[in-house]
Amino acid sequence: MSRWWAYACLGLSMALVGSYVALSKPLVLVFPVFLLAWMRFGIGGLAMWRWLRKPASEAPMSGHTRRLLFLESFLGNFLFSICMLFGVSMTTAVAAGVVMASIPAVVAVLSWLFLRERIGWRSAAGIACAAIGIGLFSLQKADPGIREVTEAMGPFGISRGLLGNLLVFAAVVCEAAYVVIGKRLTEGLSPKRISAIINLWGFALVTPFGLWAAWQFDFRSVEAPLWGLLVFYGFAASMWTVWLWMTGLKTVPASQAGVFTVMLPVSAAAIGVLFMGERLTGLQMVAFGIALLGLVLATLPGHRKPAR
Repeated sequence: MSRWWAYACLGLSMALVGSYVALSKPLVLVFPVFLLAWMRFGIGGLAMWRWLRKPASEAPMSGHTRRLLFLESFLGNFLFSICMLFGVSMTTAVAAGVVMASIPAVVAVLSWLFLRERIGWRSAAGIACAAIGIGLFSLQKADPGIREVTEAMGPFGISRGLLGNLLVFAAVVCEAAYVVIGKRLTEGLSPKRISAIINLWGFALVTPFGLWAAWQFDFRSVEAPLWGLLVFYGFAASMWTVWLWMTGLKTVPASQAGVFTVMLPVSAAAIGVLFMGERLTGLQMVAFGIALLGLVLATLPGHRKPAR
């Protein structure tokens, strides 16, 4: 596969993740979190049921691979969805997107620890740019229009905004683990089969909670546009983003692929500003510009030494 095609798959995958992170905010205002996650996995499962079939060319799965598939789903699907949905319900789409800009740094650390990948200077520069972008964003005061909501007290006396951002960061750690484990899985399984299996595990894990939430929910109260948004969320979160990410990950090292997660906060913030009435300040735009500069640094081809 062309490296540039792999880059395109990784970037589009994270842009879609950012879009559904932002668009899930109106969904969590209507659907309970566990019900929303359960329906998301169900929609993805219906779309990918043919991908579960084992190709003739694929070797039988070992016990180690099966355990990795479970961990990939538990961390990257189940826990990520729960932390992200609860977190987004307590903070703004812009804030959630920028907190998630820390993914490249976390991915790089996990790649070094578990995959023994060396981090080149370009990838390191991209990671540093993401960190600088987060630092710049933290200097910006909260949007007055949403301050009352995010500063309201939540459980344990913690403000809802802070608790929401902490949950989003927990989702960051889950996403980083998803990247690292996914790199191992792509060595023996196809992207389609990985997508279908981890979605099936996610559906199984959340089903008890989803059924409990569905029993108490009035489905007649949901308006038609939200059902359409739910279908998009299910396809994007369970099918499109996973397949695109695993396709790119077969070619690109995990530490370098992690830099593409800067597309997540950019697209999340864009959706928040364009469709949800949130405001993006000049300082926040500079922060995103620095993050995108890091993406360029990480993907530009390096200079090769001439052959002797």
